[in-house]
This record gives sequence, structure tokens and C-alpha cells, in this order.
Amino acid sequence: MSHEEWRAFLIEGTRTAKVGVVRKDGSPVVAPVWFVLEDDDTIVFTTHRTTTKGYALRRDPRLALCVDDDRPPYAFVRIAGIATCEERSPDLLAYATRLGGRYMGADRAEEYGRRNAVEGEMVVRVRPERVNAQTDIAD
Repeated sequence: MSHEEWRAFLIEGTRTAKVGVVRKDGSPVVAPVWFVLEDDDTIVFTTHRTTTKGYALRRDPRLALCVDDDRPPYAFVRIAGIATCEERSPDLLAYATRLGGRYMGADRAEEYGRRNAVEGEMVVRVRPERVNAQTDIAD
């Protein structure tokens, strides 16, 4: 996929990103997250500081994420990058509301924004360092 194609793929619909991080003992873990894509290609999601993702990213900010289309002929965008975790972010409510709107609908955006913009929640930003994007895999 071209840059424009993988961007369009990431913002289409309500696909979740599967985020891979490394636990303290070196074992991997993958978890789904709601995300938004910014104009500069930064991927933004939120997570609580006490989740496995939260602990792992504060210790080691390297991550990989994958967004896929599970319908034939299948496609995916895989991104590797370094996360920045912002605790007590002034942008938390705004991002939580955007995420709520994207995944639960505009009519529930504020509800989910308030529900998810709580103490301990972090704004995580990932600037892609490597992107692998493929479409029509089964063709």
C-alpha cells in the first residue's frame, strides 16, 4: 500500500489496533486498543497506567501494532515505533471523547469520553518508524 492507502485503511470504520509490548519478564503480550490517526501519522490511544500495556510502555516504549481487515481478500497495516506516554495529559478528555465517537458513535462520544478520561489513564502517542502494509493477500 502507498502512504495514502495505509492512512485511509487505518481511519476506515472501527478496526481496532492490536498492540504488542514486552512484559518485564521478556514475554510478549498483545492487546486490542481503540485508536485515532493524526495528520502527521501519529497513532494515539489511551490506556490505564496499571494495565499490562501501561506498565510495559512506561518501562520500554517500543511497540508494534497491527490493524487488519479479516474479510477476504484480507489486508493489514503493521507499524513499529516508540510510544510516548503522557500521564495527566490535558488532552485526555478530548482523545477519550474522539475515541468514544469513533468506536461507539457520535451520540455516545461524550459519555465514553467522561467514562474513559479518569485518573490514571494515559494518552499514548506512537510515531511510526516502520510500516508494512499489504492488501489483497488472498488474491
